[in-house]
Amino acid sequence: MNLHEYQGKELIKRYGVKIQEGIPVDTPEQAVEAARQLQTQTGTNIWVVKAQIHAGGRGKAGGVKVAKSLDDVKEKAGNILGATLVTPQTGAKGKRVNKVLIAQDVYYPGATEIKEFYMSVLLDREKGKNVIVYSTEGGMDIEEVAEHTPEKLHKEWIDSSVGIMPFQARRVAFNLGLSGDAFKEMVKFTTSLYNAYVGNDCSLLEVNPVLKTSDNKIIAVDSKCVIDNNALYRHPDIAVMRDITEEDPTEVEAGEAGLNFVKLDGNVGCMVNGAGLAMATMDIIKSSGGSPANFLDVGGTADAKRVETAFNIILKDPNVKAILVNIFGGIVRCDRVAQGIIDAYKSIGNISVPIIVRLQGTNATEKKKMIDDSGLQVRSAILLKEAADLVKEAVG
Repeated sequence: MNLHEYQGKELIKRYGVKIQEGIPVDTPEQAVEAARQLQTQTGTNIWVVKAQIHAGGRGKAGGVKVAKSLDDVKEKAGNILGATLVTPQTGAKGKRVNKVLIAQDVYYPGATEIKEFYMSVLLDREKGKNVIVYSTEGGMDIEEVAEHTPEKLHKEWIDSSVGIMPFQARRVAFNLGLSGDAFKEMVKFTTSLYNAYVGNDCSLLEVNPVLKTSDNKIIAVDSKCVIDNNALYRHPDIAVMRDITEEDPTEVEAGEAGLNFVKLDGNVGCMVNGAGLAMATMDIIKSSGGSPANFLDVGGTADAKRVETAFNIILKDPNVKAILVNIFGGIVRCDRVAQGIIDAYKSIGNISVPIIVRLQGTNATEKKKMIDDSGLQVRSAILLKEAADLVKEAVG
């Protein structure tokens, strides 16, 4: 589950990470009141107005503005709220901004040079360890750093059985070129950030930039936090932070129906039972000249209601030219799945795209006869290659 910047900051602050303080608001009027409140709390006379969407690259897209007066805060918040930001992570459609964060200015002048760093914590699946990725090149162009100068990215692998050790946090601070108070602050920051990653069951925790202020404080200016969905039962306080307005409506609907669904940009809808079979099915579609329009795992109970819901979700995509149903009947019998497909088809009514059904397993022969004798515009197959040929024929 993705979190907004202000939500991620709230979580890491609980673990002792110093953050750029801010207040989320929904209207320009609330933005002015939030700016006054921050002025009282922090003494800041400059504010940053930051769009809150589930995507990076907000700064370059015009979603982050500096305001030097209360009138400026109101104007800039009004301009950003309701706007659609298009970033490399949103796609061409972009994302509408429904909330902004009014944040304090932390780039104030002082005795030492201000520096921006990058830091993230995630799982290295190849090594089976958590890893801290960090760099001296923090800021908006970190993607270019990763692509063109990967040697500037450092990695510190953590043994999850013992957690981050003091010498590892010190090594991070040393490699970032820090000394004195800033060094000590970075050691604390790194340790706290890692503990926040583990304690909140994150799959990704990224701070960009990590700021060394002019008075040698280490502060999280931004936060990208992704929580492992499978661990949300342990964090009811985090689960309520979910913002479904930032998610694809069909994915939300599928989740409420208990279906595992991910929307893609292809032209062949998929309905499969089992994640492994779903991945193989998408490969078959690709090799047949089509492109998968979704990942959809209906699970082990493909009854009529579940199949009907899955069909309706797939058919909401106007790009779908055909639907491939690929079910392996192990636990569930193929004839029962076939009856579910027939009942769902009749319930929906006219389906304008061709449907190819490939059921293999218990009672597969009976299933093929049921579908062939149903009189519906459904093509049946037993072999996967046969189904692939029918998909190729359907998409031209």
